[in-house]
Amino acid sequence: MSAVREGLPEGRYGRSADERTDRKLKIIGAALGAVLLGVIGWIGWDYVAGRSVSAEVIKFQVISDTEVKVHLEVRKDASVTGVCTMVSQDEQHAEVGRADFTFAQPRSRVDEVVSVKTTGRATMIELVGCQPAGSAG
Repeated sequence: MSAVREGLPEGRYGRSADERTDRKLKIIGAALGAVLLGVIGWIGWDYVAGRSVSAEVIKFQVISDTEVKVHLEVRKDASVTGVCTMVSQDEQHAEVGRADFTFAQPRSRVDEVVSVKTTGRATMIELVGCQPAGSAG
């Protein structure tokens, strides 16, 4: 009786097509993974390093139906003039006040109480954002 072989002897004729395809896919996957990590790192660095003006609402107090006092802490480069936008809302989440505040003090940390005028009784205040004066955004 003769023995019947159903395939080529393993390793005799080099790599199989499947092994070459697997190696190419691993290389492509590693390259795409490295690119993705680079993009995520770049976006994170740009977000952190690109913010030269930031602020935090420490507390707020509703003074009347037409005014809210806000204690704001602003952090910026000492040479930068910062502009922060505040929005106040009523119980139905309708906007009842909006104001921009400019901080030109030559300090890197400014602690200030500002007043937002409203058209109705505010129940919350939100810091929309801060940016250097003259920048679009």
